[in-house]
Amino acid sequence: MKDNSKILICYNSPVSVFSIYNGKPAEKQSEINDLSESGFSKEISSINKSLLEYFTDVKTFAIDGNVERSIAKINRYSPDVILNFVESVDGISTYEYCMAGLFELLKVEFTGNQPLCLGNCLNKQRAKDILRANNINTPRALVIDKSGSISKINFNLKFPVILKLLTEDASIGISEYSVVKNFKELKNHVNFLVSTYKQNIIAEEYVDGRELNVAILGNKVLPISEIEFKGLPEGLPKIVTYDGKWIADSVYYENTKPKCPTDLDARTKKRIVSVALQAFNALGCRDYARIDIRLDENGIPFVIEINPNPDISSDSGFARAANADGMSHSDLLYTITKFALSRRINDTQIKAS
Repeated sequence: MKDNSKILICYNSPVSVFSIYNGKPAEKQSEINDLSESGFSKEISSINKSLLEYFTDVKTFAIDGNVERSIAKINRYSPDVILNFVESVDGISTYEYCMAGLFELLKVEFTGNQPLCLGNCLNKQRAKDILRANNINTPRALVIDKSGSISKINFNLKFPVILKLLTEDASIGISEYSVVKNFKELKNHVNFLVSTYKQNIIAEEYVDGRELNVAILGNKVLPISEIEFKGLPEGLPKIVTYDGKWIADSVYYENTKPKCPTDLDARTKKRIVSVALQAFNALGCRDYARIDIRLDENGIPFVIEINPNPDISSDSGFARAANADGMSHSDLLYTITKFALSRRINDTQIKAS
């Protein structure tokens, strides 16, 4: 028998974000219509269909910058739970946590992570500060503001260094040029990033080792994935670029393949699971998150990214890990939705007592 709870799937409409990418006009292989967003919006109908296997009433709503309309629509539908897939509003990633805050203010239970967690994880330096405060290894880093001003005298990181946008996800801004070997390369790429994206940059010491993705569902660690870089042409840095995630005919997409589950000895696996759970808890994650880890030359794990509310579309790494644990994509969506429904039921019972 199906559950009669009212489920509202909220997601953000894809918008034109950047007009150039990697120094070239963004026309064919680009972020001009952020492919991480447009690709997921196509998945929404499939998610809706999957949830209708379990629930009688499932609707979808694409959120944009018209907040009044969003509030009116949510209030009119009066959902029991919002399945929250909002990652930005009008292309602005920093609004992700604002929408979660809006759901809280409207007193509607929602899936995934809370506003404070989303905001802290989006700002990579803030996430690092929290990790370090909890004695969790993460590569040393410093922030370069969007003026691009940086002094060689004050730069104390060890090369090679990887440059990332401070408050973006989905690998936006990550390319084959992101790993720099000296201060001249750093200055050149910083200038490109700030002129293209008009954002602050984080420079991080590059850990040249195995890259592992640890998906956590509830309090359970799913089978660990590894990104394999075996096919990359010599000279290209072994990193997950924007092209590698979203541009199907690119060199990185073709040659950065996930393996799940990966091969790990018992000691290393235990250490990685422990570090991932520590990071999950330190940042206050709930329901689901993905912790990205690199192993250094001594096999020591370093947390390089915490991804609350990661992509859980049918072909995502998270769904792949769930599948390796025996879960279908529909099972995964239902499990995450049930987390939120359980909170709603508990809150209702507390208020009634």
